[in-house]
Amino acid sequence: MKYTCSCRRRHADNSDACGDRRHVLGLAALAALGSLGLLAGCGERAGEAQSLAPVEIDRSTSCELDGMLLADYPGPKAQVHFVGQSQPSFFCDTVELFSTLLAGEQVRAVRAVYVQDMGQADWDAPKGHWIDAKAAVYVVGSKRHGSMGPTIGSFAQEADAQKFATEYGGKVLRFGDIKADMVDLSGGALHDTRM
Repeated sequence: MKYTCSCRRRHADNSDACGDRRHVLGLAALAALGSLGLLAGCGERAGEAQSLAPVEIDRSTSCELDGMLLADYPGPKAQVHFVGQSQPSFFCDTVELFSTLLAGEQVRAVRAVYVQDMGQADWDAPKGHWIDAKAAVYVVGSKRHGSMGPTIGSFAQEADAQKFATEYGGKVLRFGDIKADMVDLSGGALHDTRM
């Protein structure tokens, strides 16, 4: 490309260096504007990440699937922050969580998923101790029950999961190792005498 130099003089190397400089400055200006746009996007994402912090349950928090009150049942609870939803969807059992996430018809985009660390929380009345579900360690097939009967224990530390599996049975797995055929929701109807 050839640009006309506004200074109207030729440079020693017979090039139009002023035009080249203008071209470089123009590219730099575009890059700077693009960076500002990216930074604005990062700012939005950082703010979004803050709004994705886990939300604590209270006596009125109900399950997305069946309306059951989370505080009325033992075992780990879960919450999913879906795209386009200002408040998380809560689940009174990790089996319900995985059933929802692994369902073939699940089409809602997920921003964040939290479960409770049962190495810290009281199994019979869990409060707080929310951890990133994708980083958690799980015990599938133990003797411990949640709201839906047999449930999946969630833990922040593998050592806590191993200790739990030794005491109550089950297999220690990572988030990605849990498959749809491991999350049977029929247990709730069979084991819940309060329905």
